[in-house]
Amino acid sequence: MIKEGALYPVYVSSFPQWLRPWMEIPAMKRLKDIGMNCGLEYTRYPIYRHLTKPYFRYEHSVGTALIVWHFTQDRAQTIAALLHDISTPVFAHVIDFLNEDHLTQESTEGPTRRVIEQSPELQRLLTRAGLSTEQVCDYHHYPIADNDSPQLSADRLEYTLGNALAFQAYPLDRLRAIYADLIVAHDEHGQPELVFRSFRRAREFARLALINSWIYVADEDRYAMQRLADLIRSALHRRVLSLEDLMTSEPQVIARLKQEDQSCKAWDAYCQLHQLRRAVVPGQKEGWLQVKAKRRWIDPLVLNQGRLSKLDPFYKAEIEAFLHQDQTIWLKEISNEK
Repeated sequence: MIKEGALYPVYVSSFPQWLRPWMEIPAMKRLKDIGMNCGLEYTRYPIYRHLTKPYFRYEHSVGTALIVWHFTQDRAQTIAALLHDISTPVFAHVIDFLNEDHLTQESTEGPTRRVIEQSPELQRLLTRAGLSTEQVCDYHHYPIADNDSPQLSADRLEYTLGNALAFQAYPLDRLRAIYADLIVAHDEHGQPELVFRSFRRAREFARLALINSWIYVADEDRYAMQRLADLIRSALHRRVLSLEDLMTSEPQVIARLKQEDQSCKAWDAYCQLHQLRRAVVPGQKEGWLQVKAKRRWIDPLVLNQGRLSKLDPFYKAEIEAFLHQDQTIWLKEISNEK
């Protein structure tokens, strides 16, 4: 099993010790029990049954911060990157489905400022560092940390490399070579962006990113996230869960679900999801879902050459296929069929 934080030495040659107190505050450590795969890792879908390593929001947050530190040496930007997922609820973007905001996935980012303001540990660290909540509560202000898709940011870079390791056990030396090829340069609009020096590494990275993009919008992902959102909505309605519970940890929420018979059965059924039936028109039995999801994709910039989609017709065609994926198909778990 690949250990947690395996990519940290790829991102920085020497770990910045000043960052460690920020990583140890309770609001950050909670993310050690919030998975990156939005609850899909609890199902039996084949790709999730064969993950080579667990991958959590904490590891992703620290990794994003290390990337930003490597390329900027700026503490405010680095802390903003570290804290960018601090308000992530249990099962992450499943709660966007619960909030019916899953096509933009912004509802779960809203409380970030409040979490920072209400953390005494964070406020003490900010005071000592001479920083303000305003400087670190929104990483969207820093283009290297985050920018508009399909540009490449530290956030997208980290989860692409992290998922390549988790899903594919992609060799560390190859990931290191991809990362070493990156520099900060200006994009078409004069803004700083992470840019590849070589076409070869850009294309290798883009292949990993596209695999990741397809995983995020796969029928299984869309269906399971809606199923889990519906399960949580029902538990909230029956007061098995409270909204406050969603800001604890996944083990805690699962334990609460298992304490009530109806929720326990629903959770067990969710964990048994393993194969879907698809149809253009839904059958007469209940349980069919038609679920749309946000499309995430990256079109990396190659230094002095332009976007990869302009340089590689095959990649352009692959992106077009991805962007035109049919999300109107109806889905139902085969195990539910009688």
